[in-house]
Amino acid sequence: MVKKMEKTEFTAIIEKDEEGWFVADVPELEGCHTQAKTMDELIKRTKEAVALCLEDQKQVRKKEFVGVQMIEV
Repeated sequence: MVKKMEKTEFTAIIEKDEEGWFVADVPELEGCHTQAKTMDELIKRTKEAVALCLEDQKQVRKKEFVGVQMIEV
């Protein structure tokens, strides 16, 4: 019998850099980020990066993501 793994949700902050690359950062996992030329590839790579970070860190979450706030200056 195959044991089903529990799924955990993570927040990915996605930006587009000046060269057109999509960049994803997962704030709950320290140092967990990746980049790709397309959004589809970015999502795939982000899932892979999260899996690697979880394997490496042996922890589900290091930080709690609170949100994004627009600030006018």
